[in-house]
Amino acid sequence: MANTTDPNLPQIVYSCVSKRIVDGELFIRQHVIDYIISGVSEVHFGGKKQLYKAGDFRFAVKNRLSKFIKQPPEGGEYRSVSICIDQDVLLELSAPYQRSISATQHYDNVFLLRPNRLFKNYIDSLLPYLEHSNQITGELLKTKIKEAVLIFLDANPDLKHLLFDFSEPGKIDLQAFMEEHYQYDGDLQYFAYLTGRSISTFKRDFEKIYHTTPGKWLIQKKLEAAHLLLKERKMKPTDVYLEVGFNDYSHFFSAFKKSFGIAPSMV
Repeated sequence: MANTTDPNLPQIVYSCVSKRIVDGELFIRQHVIDYIISGVSEVHFGGKKQLYKAGDFRFAVKNRLSKFIKQPPEGGEYRSVSICIDQDVLLELSAPYQRSISATQHYDNVFLLRPNRLFKNYIDSLLPYLEHSNQITGELLKTKIKEAVLIFLDANPDLKHLLFDFSEPGKIDLQAFMEEHYQYDGDLQYFAYLTGRSISTFKRDFEKIYHTTPGKWLIQKKLEAAHLLLKERKMKPTDVYLEVGFNDYSHFFSAFKKSFGIAPSMV
């Protein structure tokens, strides 16, 4: 799954890895259509875990936080193609659909798309480019993203409710959001954006609830989760630090020892 940061940047991304990869929580700022060629992908969000296998087409909803784990098959590689749908393409395609769109419908962060015989043909048309140069650029890129949207809309017409909704996230319960997404290891501005606040309002509302700064709270919350996994589930420290949202083991080790007075391996 591509970690997209610019909603106006078109991308088609080919992923090929031979070892288990834990992406942590990613902030997906574009809708993404993802096809798994080989291996298994595990996705965590909202207390749920979903597994996707080779041959699955899935849709990742923009402005959501989810954790992705890529697992290659025995002796093989995890391979996937991700079509990141930029807003400019959606604006160009939206006119025929605007009047038929209803505003309220719940979708999971990631869900399976209804299959269509054209899906596989479309992916086959991309692979000669991706497997050799790992990218498609220019007008061809824009055309292939448009083609993807039209093919998937034909088989999944309800996608128009998501694709052509250009509204910004509204103000939501900050405490509930933070308790669910504390493992996210990104910029605070994205927490602010996803909870419908400016960065200054986010920090002010946060300190009213937790009486500390977001940075200090996030570190402590991750360390407490790590301690629980080490003690109750007997996980290895080298697995735990990724599980709770640290990107660097030495940072996790020093922060854990400072907080609990012992090394992670001694729990």
